[in-house]
Amino acid sequence: MATQPQFPDPTRVIAAFDFDGTLTQRDTFVPFLAHLSWIGLFGALFKAAPALAAFALRMRSNEYAKMALCRGALRGRSRTDLAHVARAWVHTIPLRPALVKRLRWHQQRGDRCVLVSASPDIYLEEVARYLGFDDLICTRMAVDGQGRLTGDFDGSNCWGPEKIRRLVERFGPRDQYELHAYGDSRGDQWLIDAAQHAWYRGQVVKP
Repeated sequence: MATQPQFPDPTRVIAAFDFDGTLTQRDTFVPFLAHLSWIGLFGALFKAAPALAAFALRMRSNEYAKMALCRGALRGRSRTDLAHVARAWVHTIPLRPALVKRLRWHQQRGDRCVLVSASPDIYLEEVARYLGFDDLICTRMAVDGQGRLTGDFDGSNCWGPEKIRRLVERFGPRDQYELHAYGDSRGDQWLIDAAQHAWYRGQVVKP
């Protein structure tokens, strides 16, 4: 017997939004580290300089460079304290009105809205609550037994193919739902390619 073709469930729609540069007007990770401590950020940048240089020369991955920066800036910090800081800080992030409007459109339709970002959970959990997302898929920071960050990732950096891998892990095979994707950088390309409908850098690329 021939296998019947699979089509997305028209009643199940997932809207996946990147954060930095898509919903926001700029990067948010470094500004958050600066908000915690300018001195701490400069110290972390100094310690991570070899890793950042290796990344710039394409000798190391962005995950390697990012983790080096996280170790310098975040190791030993209380996860609970960071959550309190993030709760007050997320309201100051400059957002893109057109993309926020698009998010509200999906929410009003009853679509499942998912924030999918390479930025860390230490402040994206508060962002997701603030903007009313149903789910959050992002880079997770490892925590020790005392509730303090180790500076390492808990899993992989949520960038590029890892974004769509995590989405499929959370919601199942791509043929089981209709996917709308919103992104602005090379790291979002896998998500854009997998979607039936997509916006890239503010332009509709898949109606």
